[in-house]
Amino acid sequence: MASSRRSGSARPTRSGGGRRPQPAGPQLRLPQARVGNPATRHRLLITLIMVAVLALSGRLIWVQGLDASARAEEAIAQRTVSRTIPALRGEILDRNGTVLASSVKRYDIWVNQRQVVEHLKNSETAEVKGVAAAAKELAPVLGWSESETAEKLTGERGFVYLLKNVEPEVRDAAIALKIPGIGADPVADRIYPAGSVGGNILGFVGADGTALAGTELSFDEQLRGVDGKTTYERGSGGQIIPTGSQETTPAVDGSDVVLTIDRDLQWKAQQIVAGAVEQHGATGGSAVVYNARTGEVLSLAEHPTYDPNDPGAAEEQDRGNRSISNVFEPGSTGKVFTMAAAIEEGTVTPASQYEVPYEMYFDGHRIKDSRPHPDQKLTLAGVLKNSSNVGTVQISETLDPQVRYDYLRAFGLGEKTGVQLPGESAGTVHPVEDWNGRTRFTTSFGQGYSVNALQMVSAVGTFANDGVRVQPSLIAGIRQEDGTVRPLGEPASTRVVSSETATTMRELMDNAVEDGVSGASVTGYAVAGKSGTAQVGDGTYTSSFIGFAPADDPEIVIGVYLFGLNSFVSGSRAAGPAFSELTTFALQNQSIAPTGQPGRELADEW
Repeated sequence: MASSRRSGSARPTRSGGGRRPQPAGPQLRLPQARVGNPATRHRLLITLIMVAVLALSGRLIWVQGLDASARAEEAIAQRTVSRTIPALRGEILDRNGTVLASSVKRYDIWVNQRQVVEHLKNSETAEVKGVAAAAKELAPVLGWSESETAEKLTGERGFVYLLKNVEPEVRDAAIALKIPGIGADPVADRIYPAGSVGGNILGFVGADGTALAGTELSFDEQLRGVDGKTTYERGSGGQIIPTGSQETTPAVDGSDVVLTIDRDLQWKAQQIVAGAVEQHGATGGSAVVYNARTGEVLSLAEHPTYDPNDPGAAEEQDRGNRSISNVFEPGSTGKVFTMAAAIEEGTVTPASQYEVPYEMYFDGHRIKDSRPHPDQKLTLAGVLKNSSNVGTVQISETLDPQVRYDYLRAFGLGEKTGVQLPGESAGTVHPVEDWNGRTRFTTSFGQGYSVNALQMVSAVGTFANDGVRVQPSLIAGIRQEDGTVRPLGEPASTRVVSSETATTMRELMDNAVEDGVSGASVTGYAVAGKSGTAQVGDGTYTSSFIGFAPADDPEIVIGVYLFGLNSFVSGSRAAGPAFSELTTFALQNQSIAPTGQPGRELADEW
């Protein structure tokens, strides 16, 4: 009984106890978390530290070893400062060595504000130190108040200009105070001792020394020189490091330029022109004094003009040279070229005869003289003396127009003179194909083409120089270290007419100026010359007188011009007296004595 009960009955279970029933099917086993191995962690940490140390060591080796030179160069570059040492411009002198333009050494005083606080810092006796002490000492030197000076000295800037362009005495007084942070740089200042005398020729420079006009601009390459440079290392406070590298390349000053101008003659010419302009109410005037043998321009005077020390005080139109920039019709002065061409070509002689009415028609074009007169019987000499337009056209008609054109160009008209100044106008001589209508006739007496004042003086100078025209020049040369002058080359010369024709023209022009009667005459000298008056586009007139003396052996040619006259005034009356006064002075200035030879009398009528 007992055994059958054990085998046939189930094992009793405890309610809520015993093993949980297992779900049917395969079972998912989750991995158990592992606890890290300390030895592994230790090895990993050591490896990372080793890598970092190697990286830092490599960088240190690169910086201190392989890249040390580059780093050192970079540091030096950061503390290296360069300053320009300005070259002094060369002087400009007149023909006698008188200085007309010069550069003087000046200084720009500056401050390192960070260093001024050190002034008298270690002094046991000074009651005032630093900026206050520096301002008290420096103010009288700079001409400022102490408060103004202290304001300029206070701050954290390493470089500030205090006062520019001071004289060496001011700089020396400032440096002598030994105030930390106060220094000075050399600069150059351009001065013109003669003021406005020759200002139109000299030109001027800007505040930074840049050439802007005149000879200063034309010869800037020779005058300006080559700036130098000083390079040094400075500390964090701006001070020069005594043991640092320092290098200085000295400046090379410019060369001296010598003009052909005579200062005294230039001054006198300016005075005379100014007087004539004011007397006749002209807007401006010019005077040219020219050596016909050498081409040297002894004076090129203008009014109004300017002082190159202060060019901004003058009107812009007055800061140039009317003698070369203003173009105008020469008027009756142009008649001498027509007559010279006809004489040279053999179509006329001084004794050739002409019947000259007040007016006359040529191919239907009315030509008249400047004022009414009865019919005249004039020789060629009389035509020139009476300045007859009608008679001059009759003479010109003996020549082919192309021949007359060629002579005008040979006299240098229609092209620049080549004088060494900026702003020259060439004027205009139209080709013969454009001589339409009246132009064919008016060109014979100085209308229908334009010239400048220097061109005309040079052209008339052809007769004074035996028929040879010499190119005008304002530059004698470059002064050498031993004081000699190196010329820039010989001026170009052109034979325009024969010696015989030039002699005849001198006699004709001498005959046109009556000694002691004409306003252009010069006491003690025979004068040859010709006046001219022409109307310009704005309705005003230009009057002139060009001539030379002594007529039989001339050397200098002088032209006086008045521009902007409101009404017709003959050149003899407007410019003649100024010509006479200037010629008188120029002959004495150049030590040219009278020859004592009277001019040959030529018959005016027949």
